[in-house]
Amino acid sequence: MDVNQTKQEHLLALKVMRLTKPTLFTNLPVTCEDRDLPGDLFSQLMRDDPSTIKGAETLMLGEMLTLPQNFGNIFLGETFSSYISVHNDSNQIVKDILVKADLQTSSQRLSLSASNSAVAELKPECCIDDVIHHEVKEIGTHILVCAVSYTSQFGEKLYFRKFFKFQVLKPLDVKTKFYNAESDLSSVTDEVFLEAQIQNITTSPMFMEKVSLEPSMMYNVTELNSVSCGEQGESTFGKMSYLQPMDTRQYLYCLKPKPEYAEKAGVIKGVTVIGKLDIVWKTNLGERGRLQTSQLQRMAPGYGDIRLSLEMIPDTVNLEEPFDIVCKITNCSERTMDLLLEMCNTSSVHWLGISGRQLGKVSPGSSLLLPLTVFSSVQGLQVSSQLSSSLIQFSSRGYILLLFASEYFWTETHRHVSKEDLRI
Repeated sequence: MDVNQTKQEHLLALKVMRLTKPTLFTNLPVTCEDRDLPGDLFSQLMRDDPSTIKGAETLMLGEMLTLPQNFGNIFLGETFSSYISVHNDSNQIVKDILVKADLQTSSQRLSLSASNSAVAELKPECCIDDVIHHEVKEIGTHILVCAVSYTSQFGEKLYFRKFFKFQVLKPLDVKTKFYNAESDLSSVTDEVFLEAQIQNITTSPMFMEKVSLEPSMMYNVTELNSVSCGEQGESTFGKMSYLQPMDTRQYLYCLKPKPEYAEKAGVIKGVTVIGKLDIVWKTNLGERGRLQTSQLQRMAPGYGDIRLSLEMIPDTVNLEEPFDIVCKITNCSERTMDLLLEMCNTSSVHWLGISGRQLGKVSPGSSLLLPLTVFSSVQGLQVSSQLSSSLIQFSSRGYILLLFASEYFWTETHRHVSKEDLRI
């Protein structure tokens, strides 16, 4: 809707039209049965209508294109284009015509004019045309402000403005979830899985041209949205990736830290920047839209000051027979740790070795390997996370840490069970 800000009769007329692709003509078919009073009249009229599809006249969708009658729906990420025309409706020459187009949003005012120089003169029945473009980056109310200033042939300086208000809507609803991976040897790794749920909240289908993850400088990314099919991978969504209105689709990505960061134990502590999603789509007759999310952040697993991982543990052990395990202790803090090992037995697992011995100092970011010997007095599946948390305590200048890992081993008398059979 436009509102003229002045009551004065002006020599120039301003017209603004949004430039969009045409749409398919829609009609409302009227039908009846042959035994009704109109008989075949309605059907004959539809067959003679040039806008209907031959052989499918009762479909609402026609085969003709129609130009837009209003601004229509404008979605975030699309390019707003508008045609501005200033026409001299008078019978006199107008001089020094300056046309300015600004876009007012809730947070800023943008100048969209292609040129800021004035036109020397405009003869009667002539016009000045301009086309403006703007990639919409904010949702909410937008106001297109078109201002025209000019001088009449009598030297009078005149000025008027028109306002065009429109709403920018949100096209997609994006939700993300993070999952921390675990390695085969029970240590929580720096590998992260990102699941992105994308929902089409518009009223028309979308062709998803691209959905990719741009990782931060610390990570490499692998897309997990295709399956192996010969030499090339095939998308899990098929060859034509359409997203119908209100439909949701899940995209999965695996992020691994680059080698230069993977060696630093404390680099992913706290809140870590993962990257941002880049989404490109097309609607209706090829209108293109693009959105980029803000930097995605996840809360990394809290390792505390010391991180414990199991580097080696057997799959199957014999009852009451000693077996060896190897633990890796990493100092994730920013100070040197002086470690003391204390062993405590449980009802099912017992340690062999010297308790209360010093392990030495571990500098920040460094690790040490600790070989230990243990045996089990109970048959069945044993969880080493319970074992490590209840039996090993490290003391560093009065600070006691309980360390956790997660791995399984089987205690039996003779029968062998493979590790693959025990994976949970």
